[in-house]
Amino acid sequence: MADLEITKVTANIGARVSGVDISRPLDDATVAALREALNTHKTLLFDDVNLDDAGQQAFARHFGDITGAHPTVPAVDGAPNVLPVDSEGGRAANNWHTDVTFVLNPPQASTLRSITIPPYGGETLIANAAAAYRDLPEPLRRLADTLWAEHTNDYDYAVPEEAIDETEAARRARFTSITYRTVHPVVRVHPLTGERGLFIGGFAQRIVGLSKGESRKVLDLLQAYVTRPENLVRWRWSPNQLVLFDNRITQHYAVDNYDGLPRRLHRVTVAGDIPVGVDGKESYAIEGDASHYTTVAA
Repeated sequence: MADLEITKVTANIGARVSGVDISRPLDDATVAALREALNTHKTLLFDDVNLDDAGQQAFARHFGDITGAHPTVPAVDGAPNVLPVDSEGGRAANNWHTDVTFVLNPPQASTLRSITIPPYGGETLIANAAAAYRDLPEPLRRLADTLWAEHTNDYDYAVPEEAIDETEAARRARFTSITYRTVHPVVRVHPLTGERGLFIGGFAQRIVGLSKGESRKVLDLLQAYVTRPENLVRWRWSPNQLVLFDNRITQHYAVDNYDGLPRRLHRVTVAGDIPVGVDGKESYAIEGDASHYTTVAA
């Protein structure tokens, strides 16, 4: 704890952590300091972590119970809580999203660890959704506070059907093998800090009470504030690194700019609570049971 250093990497999001060996069990004071830093900076970046899958899971457990790898996508062989984020498994997740928001209680935090890194490209962009909310003009903030959005894993893709090859079609079929539909507040109140953040992203498909076309225009307008360059950290991966981000108040995007070269990360996520809006109401599920994937955080 005495040697722990937290160094900001941008004004609005991201800090590099040094002076702690996260491959070893952490004492309560160190965990509390890391949690405080995560609340402040939304994303923590660790170099030279010297972790395997078991070590990544052990580190994530310092922040709560961990989830299964994914509600529908297979885990790493022999590690049911570890999701392979692999270029060989399909295209990069090059759309803005918050992890698994189509279930009732999405993960509170996500860890990504570098396994195979291309010689160029392959960055991960992470956005501060609280800064985005603060950037909204007052009339838009008032509107956003009242809105609820339906999130689903079964949504219309931008790629035409005729452009989808067999591998991509199989990946989509697996991803949507169980349909999930959940309604979340567009503005989520963070349970630890009380901050308000825009809780939208790629799985948010429709605003409750609006048509699909109207919903798209409203969501695109709000999303433009999330992805403002000032609210982003652009993380260029190196070997043996880990990124921890607060999934309750960030979005992220995997940049598909590495010519299909091998790129593999491993993801472990920490179970989260049910989101709450500014009016104190909780999210609610419409379709899909995710109890095999995650418990509800206390």
